[in-house]
Amino acid sequence: MPNQPSISRLLTVWLSGGLLVFWLIAVGLGVYVMQDEFGEIFDSSLQETAERLAPLVVDDLFLRDDNTATRQLESLYGTMPDEYLTYQVRDASGRVLLHSHNVAADPYPAPLKAGFWEDEHRRIYTVSAVSGTVFVQVADSLDHRKEAATEGGFALLLPGLLLLPLSVLAVIYIVKRAVRPVDQLRQAISSKDSGNLSEIELDRMPVELQPIMHSVNLLLTRLRGALEAERELTANSAHELRTPIAGALAQTQMLISELAQSPAQPRAMQVESALQKLATLNERLLQLARAEAGIGASGNAVDLAPILDLVVEEFDRRDSSGRLIYQRDAGLSLIKPANPDAFAIILRNLIENALLYGAADAPVHIEMGQGGAITIRNKASAMSDEELAHIRRRFVRGDNTKPGSGLGLAITERLLAQMNARLELSSITTEAGQSLFQAKIAF
Repeated sequence: MPNQPSISRLLTVWLSGGLLVFWLIAVGLGVYVMQDEFGEIFDSSLQETAERLAPLVVDDLFLRDDNTATRQLESLYGTMPDEYLTYQVRDASGRVLLHSHNVAADPYPAPLKAGFWEDEHRRIYTVSAVSGTVFVQVADSLDHRKEAATEGGFALLLPGLLLLPLSVLAVIYIVKRAVRPVDQLRQAISSKDSGNLSEIELDRMPVELQPIMHSVNLLLTRLRGALEAERELTANSAHELRTPIAGALAQTQMLISELAQSPAQPRAMQVESALQKLATLNERLLQLARAEAGIGASGNAVDLAPILDLVVEEFDRRDSSGRLIYQRDAGLSLIKPANPDAFAIILRNLIENALLYGAADAPVHIEMGQGGAITIRNKASAMSDEELAHIRRRFVRGDNTKPGSGLGLAITERLLAQMNARLELSSITTEAGQSLFQAKIAF
């Protein structure tokens, strides 16, 4: 299944992208409006300059003795590169009578008609005086106007470029705070399993998530009821079957004694073997029901090392072959918050598996090391990782020719999970080329 983006990432990307797009649209509209406003301001300045300049120019022309030569007014402060307005004074024939210092004497291409006129380079305003015999034309560079609009646009865009990263950080912070209840609900749901089906209790849950929480709690209640009914059925059935199976097994053993030297004795022995398998399966089902009920967890920390000693001693008394090799330092302890009975079930299952599925003539090593790790090793055929994962499943045995229920490892893993421990299975090869099966309890 491909990785799906999280809600917070999607919200962050879309909100940040939307913020950028709207900011650019706002800047574009601002530049457009500003360009129109600048045009009005420049036109007003152009017109006002021309109208104020006209009477001054007329007075100057009438005071002159010779109006045949074109005059250029010199700047009082020398050449000033920031002067964008230029002007010319022309007569009715179009001849330039007077012009500013920053423009040539060539006549403007604008007609001698009052009002605005524009070409690719200038915008010119013309005003007439002295009954249409003198015309004052004031020109403004269009490059000047474009430059002003560009600088104004950058002035609007620059704060956005500086504030956008801060806005993205603010969006990330707000989104994380907004989706935090969703993450809390997700974590609460993911923590639920067959051993923890209590209702979810989250304070200040947003209104949008409350229906989800109520639906999940309702589902957990139904699952809890179904699992409890299943556990009770399994436990009660296994418990009730103990006495009948034990009675049938005792009667069968008595029948075998009575049928000594009889042709029917082998059939009675087959019935005894089947009843013993049924008793073992019944015991495993009872252990599974107890494991599913969560007996492994405990609020009190106890020393589990003496439990290991007692279980190993119990197997030593039961099996006189001396296959068990036990190693534990005298001063080594294992203090963990676990139920002693559940820990004994774990050890019995692992040791029984090692004795049953290991080579009959090879020893079984049981060792408790530093940190509380308990290792059980036996000689067995090499197993792949897939086979090791397969035997962890319920009702699966490594060797179908050997007796067993296939529930021992499943029960062990269930109980260890309740103790915050884990079961590590591995198939190792020694330097001598011997294959060993190792089960390790790690806290």
